[in-house]
Amino acid sequence: MSTTEEDRTPEPRVLGVPRMGLVVLIGVSGSGKSTFAAEHFAPTQVISSDHCRGMVSDDENDQSASADAFALLHTVVDIRLRRGLLTVVDATNVQSRVRGELVRIAKDNNVLSTAIVLDVPEALAKERNRGRPDRDFGDHVVRRQRRELRQGLKRLSREGFRRIHVLRGPEEIDGATVELERAWPDRTELTGPFDIVGDVHGCREELEELLGVLGYELSRDGEGRPVGARHPDGRTAVFVGDLVDRGPDSPGVLRLVMGMVADGDALCVPGNHENKLIRALKGAKVQATHGLAETLEQLGRESEEFRARVLAFCDGLVSHLVLDGGRLVVAHAGLKEEYHGRASGRVRSFALYGETTGETDEYGLPVRLPWAREYRGKAAVVYGHVPTVKAEWLNNTICLDTGCVFGGKLTALRHPERELVDVDAHRTWYEPVRPLSGTPPEDGERRADDTVDITDVGVGDGVSAPGLYVETADGAVRTDSGSTLSALEVMSRFAVDPRWLLYLPPTMAPAPTAAAPGLLEHPDEAFAYFRGAGTGEVVCQEKHMGSRAVAVLCRDGEAAERRFVPGELGTVYTRTGRPFFQDPALRAEVVDQLRRAVTEADLWDRLGTDWVALDGELLPWSAKARPLIREQYASVGAAARASLPAAAAALRAAAARGVPVDGLADKVALRTEQTEAFSRVYRRYSWDTDGAAGLRYAPFAVLASEGREYTDADHLWHMAIAERLAEAGGLVQPTRYRVVDTTDPAACGSAADWWTDLVSAGGEGMVVKPVLGARAEGRKGLVQPGLKVRGPEYLRIVYGADYTDPERLAVLKDRNLGRKNSLAMREHKLGLEALARHARREPLWRVHEPVFAVLALASEPVDPRL
Repeated sequence: MSTTEEDRTPEPRVLGVPRMGLVVLIGVSGSGKSTFAAEHFAPTQVISSDHCRGMVSDDENDQSASADAFALLHTVVDIRLRRGLLTVVDATNVQSRVRGELVRIAKDNNVLSTAIVLDVPEALAKERNRGRPDRDFGDHVVRRQRRELRQGLKRLSREGFRRIHVLRGPEEIDGATVELERAWPDRTELTGPFDIVGDVHGCREELEELLGVLGYELSRDGEGRPVGARHPDGRTAVFVGDLVDRGPDSPGVLRLVMGMVADGDALCVPGNHENKLIRALKGAKVQATHGLAETLEQLGRESEEFRARVLAFCDGLVSHLVLDGGRLVVAHAGLKEEYHGRASGRVRSFALYGETTGETDEYGLPVRLPWAREYRGKAAVVYGHVPTVKAEWLNNTICLDTGCVFGGKLTALRHPERELVDVDAHRTWYEPVRPLSGTPPEDGERRADDTVDITDVGVGDGVSAPGLYVETADGAVRTDSGSTLSALEVMSRFAVDPRWLLYLPPTMAPAPTAAAPGLLEHPDEAFAYFRGAGTGEVVCQEKHMGSRAVAVLCRDGEAAERRFVPGELGTVYTRTGRPFFQDPALRAEVVDQLRRAVTEADLWDRLGTDWVALDGELLPWSAKARPLIREQYASVGAAARASLPAAAAALRAAAARGVPVDGLADKVALRTEQTEAFSRVYRRYSWDTDGAAGLRYAPFAVLASEGREYTDADHLWHMAIAERLAEAGGLVQPTRYRVVDTTDPAACGSAADWWTDLVSAGGEGMVVKPVLGARAEGRKGLVQPGLKVRGPEYLRIVYGADYTDPERLAVLKDRNLGRKNSLAMREHKLGLEALARHARREPLWRVHEPVFAVLALASEPVDPRL
């Protein structure tokens, strides 16, 4: 280093570093790399070779462990970069081969590499090393490292680093600051709403028409040409690329889109046709095929200034955009999840051209790999590139190229509404090589998102099961591996067609144990729970003793084919997703009667839908549980009735002989009375049915319809819908209910008396729910969606005929409800998430993730009597 370089006063340096990428610190031992790293980066972001050496040998200075230490370092760097984390490597890194391995790892993970060189005088580095007793190597080591550093500085720009920052001397090092920069595709701060427009290909008139339909107001220049468009509601247009070629007015399309982008009214990503146009405008030798010749001829009639603007615009477009907090990705040819937000030649190539096999089809076009079939990302990926007749969702991806230039349509997607808007092509502007009459081969299975892969539900290869981790709007929910495997067996062997399974009902927590003597449950404790949670009003619903049943009903065959299962008009399934009726004819009869009730209640039009999902109870209990009643309940009653009279007779005979058996006789008499009470309970919930005759369905919630779910509606709205359905007649049964102010003792007392009347008349009990609905929150977040308060007689079939004995009741009152309450809340969160995903039209595997988790939680070891 020259004297001039050493003596000059350095200016403060701002070092730009990507938020997601690799930073390689380069400098001799003693140059201050660790100090610099600690000052500018978080401890977790820094991977030190010394620390790795200590990890594998318990001695950070054990040079014999260096090979293992760097193997560990490379592994950690690879994992962090794969996870999208900023990673800083603190090592000397003065050798080209060492840096090369790090740059290779960064390229493999499609992130950028930044080099920060700390260049200090050799004398200073030696002095610092002498001051550290752990550095027992000689000055010759520093001298060698510095020589390698000086030689390497000349080659850094050729080693693959996107940015190189050289800090010369301690003053420049101490004065530098690090500024984290977002990746170019990262526009997550833009939340829209967006109107994403498919491949335009020079069809200016159709683009103007489409923008008009979307509500944009065009602005024009003095010659009447459109030079911009703005939406009065502040929406932003996003163009998926391929603005040019083949169509009649590529310059007109460019002028309009460039104006919108410049005014902040639009965003744009490049297509492969823009990429080829850039090379042509730069003077590269390219084949003027696939419409490029027409574009160049059209641009030739424009001014030099305009062509320069076009080149600057197209050349400045970023490969893809990540928008709306990461919920939306726009790329011309689509993008695999592992490429989202990343920057590399590989990512750009995929975004422009997709992924091909290297083969061509019968039309001479490249055969593309079906990345969308395997896509499992949370972000919706919107793209174009491959013309198809109709835009359809596939695994949370959608292709908007509907072949406008080939005589098809120009299509846009409204986000987040997921609404498609299109206009017809004014004519066929360019004859396609591949006929537009069919769906392209790589997207041939447009219903592929109906298939849930085994890995989607946390089972891996089916041998090992790590369990599920489901993120919901109300927090994450986990299931363990054993529960996951049990759920897999149920789903695969017994469930209805999975396309119907948009929701599984959660278990319900019981009210806290009653304080009143002789009772296990009482409404006072339910009211106290909600009052303590800050919930003022609750609705008390009569609890029907039946079986939980979800009914999914379609208005017509077209709705069923579009959203569920072709050839069927609906289904009814149990809480575990199994068909409620094994007989297809009976199932069809019940579905038909429920559909008729929905029609007569005018719900199709009232809800603006052609399908609806209801949650309710199907009665009688014996309709689903007859084998259980016969084997578990009736057999107990029969055995008691056979044995207890004989025991009573024997005790009477003993008493006649003067044996003192009065106490035992009283106990047998009590057991006889309890057994009869036990039998009366299950008989009350059993009656004969003939087909659908005798069946009753008591709905209490509208779960979902086209494009929405109803968990935000209050329970009075749901009960009003249930009353309309019951008025329509058929097998729909009403549910009695009343609203209670939990802060009003008189109202609570009146509701408790109502409960007493219900259970005394043979009812099961009631369910207490917050009036505000399933998403009601208290002081600490979500409250239980409902607490069941069961009557003392009904509880005999739960806990046994003799559960009211004082000694037994005392034990039962000590029941622990914590695990049951936790299970109910976790399943409730999963149910809300499943309905929300279905309403957003997310792919079926995304809906099934929380549905499957509910099924997995159902096998958790919780007292089934609670």
